Amino acid sequence: MSIDSPHKTRDPRYASHRLFGRLWRGYLSRHKGKMVLAFLLMTIEGSTLGLLSWMIKPLFDRVFTPGGEGALVWVGFGILGLFMIRAFTSVASKALLTRIAQQSSTLMQVDLLRHILTLDQDFFQTNPPGQLIERVQGDTAAVQGVWSSVITGVGRDAISLIGLFVVALSIDVHWTLAAMVGAPLLILPAIVVQRYIRRKVGQTRAQAGLRSTRLDEIFHGIQAIKLNRMEAYQTGRFQSIVGRIVRAEVKTATGRASMPALIDLITGIGFFTVLMLAGQEIIAGERTVGEFMSFFTAMALTFQPMRRLGDISGFWQVAAASLTRIFRLFDLHPAPRAPATARPARTPPQIELRDVHFGYSEVPVLSGASFTARAGKMTALVGASGAGKSTVFHLLTGLAQPLSGQILMDGTDVREFSLEDLRGQFSVVSQDSALFDETIRENVVLGRDIPEDQLRAALDAAHVTEFVQNLPAGIDSPAGPRGSALSGGQRQRVAIARALISDAPVLLMDEATSALDAQSEAMVAAALAQKGNGRTMLVIAHRLSTIREADSIVVMDQGRVVDQGTHDDLLRRGGIYAELYRLQFRDQA
Repeated sequence: MSIDSPHKTRDPRYASHRLFGRLWRGYLSRHKGKMVLAFLLMTIEGSTLGLLSWMIKPLFDRVFTPGGEGALVWVGFGILGLFMIRAFTSVASKALLTRIAQQSSTLMQVDLLRHILTLDQDFFQTNPPGQLIERVQGDTAAVQGVWSSVITGVGRDAISLIGLFVVALSIDVHWTLAAMVGAPLLILPAIVVQRYIRRKVGQTRAQAGLRSTRLDEIFHGIQAIKLNRMEAYQTGRFQSIVGRIVRAEVKTATGRASMPALIDLITGIGFFTVLMLAGQEIIAGERTVGEFMSFFTAMALTFQPMRRLGDISGFWQVAAASLTRIFRLFDLHPAPRAPATARPARTPPQIELRDVHFGYSEVPVLSGASFTARAGKMTALVGASGAGKSTVFHLLTGLAQPLSGQILMDGTDVREFSLEDLRGQFSVVSQDSALFDETIRENVVLGRDIPEDQLRAALDAAHVTEFVQNLPAGIDSPAGPRGSALSGGQRQRVAIARALISDAPVLLMDEATSALDAQSEAMVAAALAQKGNGRTMLVIAHRLSTIREADSIVVMDQGRVVDQGTHDDLLRRGGIYAELYRLQFRDQA
C-alpha cells in the first residue's frame, strides 16, 4: 500500500492524545531529567512577569510621590534583578530544549529508517524514494520542536498567565472578570481552526513527498531528460507540485495566524470593558492610579503569552499531522514469517523449485515453475524477457514470497531459515549494478573487514585493477552518486568484485557481464568460473555464448520451465533454446 494513499481522517489510533503518548514513551521519556530542569527554568522565567506587574503598584504609589526617594533604589534593583533572572533562565532553558529536540528527532530518524529497511520488497515498489525521504527527513523535522513548544507553553507562558492573573485578582476580582468577558467566544472557533490546520498540513506533507519524488526522478534520469529535450516538461510538472504546496502552506499559515488574531480580538474587548469599569472608579477616587497601572500592566503582559499559547495549538496540529504520517509508517510490518527452525549449512547447497507460483498485483509471473540446480554446479536460466527468470532470484533471496509451492535448499524449505541466514547464502550481481556514493574500496568491501590480499585477488579477478590503477586515488577514488564517476562496464566490474569477495556458497548472476565488451566478458567469465568453482551458481544471461559451458540450462517461458539440459542436449532437441540460439548467432553473423 502507498503510504500517501488517502486515510481515514479520524482514525482513533492517531488521536492527539495517543500521538503524544507514543511520542512520550518512544522518545521523550528518556529525557525526563533534562525536561524537569527546563520546566523549572521556564517556570522561573514565567513568574518574573507576575512579579514585574506586582512591582508597578509601589512604583506609582510610593516612588512617584513626594518623599519616595527611599523606595526608588530597592524598587529599581528589584526590577533589574527580575530581568537578569529572566535572561539567564531563558538562555539555559532554550539550550536544554534544543538538545532534547535534536536528540529526539535524530533518534526518530534512525528508528524510522531501521523500520523501513525491514519492510517487504513490494512496499518499495509502491512507495517511491522521494516519499520515503520526506517521511524520514521532512516529517521528523516538523515534529522536532513539539516538546520545546509544549514546555515553553506550560512552563513559561502558562505560569506567566497564572502569575499575572493572581496579581490581577489581588487588585480587583471584578476587573479581572470583566477582562475575560469574551473568552468563551474562543472555544468553537478554536476547534474548527485546529481541524482545518491539521487537514491542510497533511496535504502539504503529501505534496512535499511528491516534490521529493519528482526531484529524485529528475536528477536520476537527467541524461534521458536532456536527450529527449524534456527540460521544460519536467520543470512544468515540478512547478505544478510546488504551486500546490504554496497554496496549502498559505492556508495553513492563515489558519495558524487566526488563533492569535482571535485572542487579540478577545483581549481588545476585555481591555475596553475594564477601562470603562475602572475608569469610573478611579475618577470617583475609589481606586488609586497605582492599582490601575499594576492591573493594566498585568493584563497587558498577558497579551504575548496568550498569543503564544494560541499559536501552540496550531503548532501542535502541524506536528500531529506529521506524527500521524510517521506512526502510520511505523504501524506497517513485513509479511509474517514463521520462526526459524533450521540453519543452512555453509557448504554449496542443491536448490530446488517445486511447482512455484507467484505474481505481482494479480498478474501471474511464475506458473508452476520447477527445476533443480545441483550443488557446486553452474545452472543457467534462459528465456524471453518476462519469462520469470529474475523473479526466481527474488524468491530465492527472500525479497518476495511464493504464493504456493516450495523452494528448497538441500531439501529444507527456505521459509524455515531466518532472512539473515537465508541471505547469507547468496552473493548477487545484477544487471543494474547498484553502487553507492563512496570510494571504490567501500563499494567492494561494504563495511566488512577484508584482508588486503583477498581484496586484491577479487579486484584482479573482476578486472577492476586494470582501470583503478589509472585513477588519481586508485581504489580509494570516489565512485560518484550511483556510481556516475565510472562507466557502465566499470560499475559492473566493481559489482562483480563485491560478489567474488564474499564467501557465500551460492552465486547469483543476473546479466552480470552485459555491460562488458566481448574481450572483457570472456576474461571475467573465466575468472567467475574459476572463483565460482565449488559454489552453486545460478546465471541469467541473454548472451547464450556466456552459458554454453553451464552444467545445466533451464529454459523458461511465460513463468514455466519448458526444458532443462546441457547446451548440446537442448540444441539436439530443438525447441525454444535452439531457436534462441539460432536467432542470436544469425544476428551476430
